[in-house]
Amino acid sequence: MRRSRAIKFSTDDVRYLSSDSGAAALAAAAEFELSDATRIADTAAVRARFGHRAPTLVETTLLRRRAMTKLAGLCDVSGWLFTDEALQQATVAAVALHRARRLAGLVVHDATCSIGTELAALRGSAARALGSDIDPVRLAMARHNLGLTIEPRVDLCRADALHPVTRDAVVIVDPGRRGGGRRRLSPHDYQPGLGAVLDAYRGRGLAVKCSPGIDFAQVRRLGFDGEVEVTSYRGSVREACLWSAGLAAPGVRRRASVLDSGEQITDAEPDECSVRPAGRWIVDPDGAVVRAGLVRHYGTRHGLWQLDPDIAYLSGDRLPPMVRGFEVLERLAFDERRLRQALSALDCGALEILVRGVQVDPDTLRRRLRLRGSRPLSVVITRIGSGLASRATVFVCRPSR
Repeated sequence: MRRSRAIKFSTDDVRYLSSDSGAAALAAAAEFELSDATRIADTAAVRARFGHRAPTLVETTLLRRRAMTKLAGLCDVSGWLFTDEALQQATVAAVALHRARRLAGLVVHDATCSIGTELAALRGSAARALGSDIDPVRLAMARHNLGLTIEPRVDLCRADALHPVTRDAVVIVDPGRRGGGRRRLSPHDYQPGLGAVLDAYRGRGLAVKCSPGIDFAQVRRLGFDGEVEVTSYRGSVREACLWSAGLAAPGVRRRASVLDSGEQITDAEPDECSVRPAGRWIVDPDGAVVRAGLVRHYGTRHGLWQLDPDIAYLSGDRLPPMVRGFEVLERLAFDERRLRQALSALDCGALEILVRGVQVDPDTLRRRLRLRGSRPLSVVITRIGSGLASRATVFVCRPSR
């Protein structure tokens, strides 16, 4: 569904939406389809019945529908209140529950609790959970949301995350990484800035959510000496979380957590991964493993080897459990004409293209190959070697699934 411009909620809106009359109005709004095709007419119908409240009713209805997917498994969010930006930044349920398991048995203070998703995840695992936020609207929404789903209710207060209001609790901070509809890529531009957060809670148990693309070296330069955990879910890298030294396992500075398989790997494990020509299978490691810089550790754990020391593709004669791989049928120097001939001989019709280390646009290449067969195949295009010995190589493969 096409997303319209988000509206700005007020505390008065939250009071209304939390009331019995607001709940009844939301139930009425939920009866409308509110699709791209019906949005204008449906909104007009809601406005005819509820007047100036219509925009908040329509927006809340649409946000609840989006939340049902993103927060599935967290709790019943069908009666929750959201802002568009808060829902965009809210942690996917599986990732929030994974973090909560790491904090089991501890007293936890979410210092940027927003609408309450992390606090909802902590129920049943933390010894006690507290929340604060500087935004009165989001705090009011959290009070409503958590009052619906958590018993005993969580303590909430309004506070600036840079001015600690707890002493012995482990602190979670999720700095704002969006503004004006755009992502803030630099940790200096986070709200609050990452350096200020680390300074405010130095020496404390601290977990900070960050963008998965954050520069690890820059984080270290800010004085962070704990663990960086990169987490993926449903094949997508979701976040990097900074864990202070007291919350990290001994000797661990980087961790990849693949929630789809439940596998975790750290830089404390061996990384004696050899470099050899391709075997039966090529493996494209999960994005969390690649982003955390743990490709060699992953390869060593599973008896795989690298095709090139600087490229993330791995190879082996057996696939790791639950991992999708690519069975090598043919290897050739990358040349479009030769590749087209090889694919035609193999009756290829649908083609998946994976690329690392070579400037190739998969969609453009797929169109130029003009495949007419019936067999689905994959090709892995990569650079092997360095300097003058570097060569672009393509592996024609059959995907395992």
